[in-house]
Amino acid sequence: MEEEKKVAKEQYKDDKVSEFGQITLENSKSEKKIHLLSIIGEIEGHESLPAASKTTKYEHVLPQLAAIEDSKDIEGLLIILNTVGGDVEAGLAIAEMIASLSKPTVSLVLGGSHSIGVPIAVSTKYSFIVPTGTMVVHPVRMNGMFIGAPSTYEYFKVMQDRIVGFISEHSRIKKERVEELMLKQGILTKDLGTILVGQEAVEEGVIDAVGGIQDAMEKLYGMIDGGQRKC
Repeated sequence: MEEEKKVAKEQYKDDKVSEFGQITLENSKSEKKIHLLSIIGEIEGHESLPAASKTTKYEHVLPQLAAIEDSKDIEGLLIILNTVGGDVEAGLAIAEMIASLSKPTVSLVLGGSHSIGVPIAVSTKYSFIVPTGTMVVHPVRMNGMFIGAPSTYEYFKVMQDRIVGFISEHSRIKKERVEELMLKQGILTKDLGTILVGQEAVEEGVIDAVGGIQDAMEKLYGMIDGGQRKC
């Protein structure tokens, strides 16, 4: 009976990783129970993307975040990001949800965290980026994260202001600098915006530190033990 329960538990873990990119790390060397959430591919909103696309579905992520907040066992959340961006409203909803968690949270940008992935990366209490990791900051656009026709300008301006405000509120970069990076010319050949690589993201005040998975986990363990939190 015990063996059957063990097998079922392992199968449940495997299913969570394969279906949702999530797992709870229970047997850590620090004896802490933390939840690992990956934000990968394109962030899917109210419309379904093609089946062949790698996506993160916000209707899966939001309930899980609520469950993490409600859990008496899970002590912290580690978020791994490698995303091209996606649905702006869905991405911002995820970011707001993460920012409102009471438990220690740490993010790690691997590969890239572009467009609406930027607010998600800064939504945690502390953030890391690997040396080769990239972040693309550009204006809100119709598909992904360009300003539309004049008749829709105000709508996009309000949406963009929400994103800029969120980024500046949850990091060390000021609103004016975020807007400056968004509207920069000559870096993205077919678009406005800026690419920040590794240390550049830290120097701009978007990300807290350069580091990898070991740094991120050690930081999270320290926060759980009552260590430094993001101011």
